[in-house]
Amino acid sequence: MSKSVPVPVGPSAKQQLVLTAERLFAQRGLDGVPLRQIGTEAGMANKSAVQYHFGSKEGLVQAILLNRLEHLTRRRQLLEARSASDDLRAVVEAHQLPLIELAEDETCFYLPFLEQLLRYDYSVNPLTALPDAHRESHQSYVDRVGALIPYVPQPLRDNRIHEVSAMCVHACADRHRARLVDMAVPSYAVHVSSLLDGFVALLAAEPSKDTLTALKGASATRPTLRALP
Repeated sequence: MSKSVPVPVGPSAKQQLVLTAERLFAQRGLDGVPLRQIGTEAGMANKSAVQYHFGSKEGLVQAILLNRLEHLTRRRQLLEARSASDDLRAVVEAHQLPLIELAEDETCFYLPFLEQLLRYDYSVNPLTALPDAHRESHQSYVDRVGALIPYVPQPLRDNRIHEVSAMCVHACADRHRARLVDMAVPSYAVHVSSLLDGFVALLAAEPSKDTLTALKGASATRPTLRALP
């Protein structure tokens, strides 16, 4: 008797909508794609498929985030467990590398999607409603970095940590776009190492006298940092 060959199972209708929306939002912006078009390009016969599965555009955006976050959080936890907690470069690499890696997948549009999300004028930003596990992972990262640069006063310290995360998104989204059109890009090893050089330099730089003077006249209130995916 011949053995039956398993038939590959493709993405579910809901998953296909998420992946299609991620790509279209990344390419055209969050206001540039009608929900019906997402359903059509995802191969859905039901013109209201997005509303049926997610309720609204906001629900769809949240689903796009959740689709990637579990993997990102697990990968970060694994890398953090293997990294030296007293090495700033290792701490930053453990947190940012899972995001950097996504730029190498030409079928993944999560990074340019995140760019669009960071620019979008939300009354309630979906980044403030991420799962507890992700927010706790991000806070752990902030605490680990902060402990290694105690000479950088608040709120400058938190601002730098946030800026590094935003820089990572934009730099890797640029690389993803370049790869899609076959532009020459640095090797992956050079790309990662150079990014980490820049991130660590920004985080670890001694504040200048001018910066310290400016901080004296600034608000003492620490900024509310979004837990960037």
